[in-house]
Amino acid sequence: MTELTDIRALLLSRIRDVADYPEPGVMFKDITPLLADPSAFTALTDALAEIVERTGATKVVGLEARGFILGAPVAVRAGVGFIPVRKAGKLPGATLSQAYDLEYGSAEIEVHAEDLTEVDRVLVVDDVLATGGTAEASLELIRRAGAEVAGLAVLMELAFLNGRTRLEPALAGAPLEALLTV
Repeated sequence: MTELTDIRALLLSRIRDVADYPEPGVMFKDITPLLADPSAFTALTDALAEIVERTGATKVVGLEARGFILGAPVAVRAGVGFIPVRKAGKLPGATLSQAYDLEYGSAEIEVHAEDLTEVDRVLVVDDVLATGGTAEASLELIRRAGAEVAGLAVLMELAFLNGRTRLEPALAGAPLEALLTV
């Protein structure tokens, strides 16, 4: 077994399926057991930090909320800055915002206007790629701030929701890396 295969097996073994949450028919992927296991959390952090280094990213953007939990230690491990992308109205000061559609309505995300500049290469880090709406909005927001998109890295891709296909135009050739595909 290769090291990456071992890491993937460890990560997958620490993700709990929760049936019918948050609504009937949904199988929720709970990462809290993974976060509680220092070996698994360290392996995840190291694997994502390798992606930061491989893409030449100078900053990591973490998407609210679980992207914060993953993105901050990844940025520290890789020796780059961390920038939170928040839901609208959560950041003080001047912000850039990006609206996007959800399957049940719309939402808006924001970043501090001065946190990203034209000298930055940004890797977006999140826990799950589902339909891709939030990730797509974050990529647009990064470009509007003047920064370059280095890629998107996620713990887990829910392939049956086709988020990767939706994101291809927004990634514009930048890589999308998922440690696990379910």
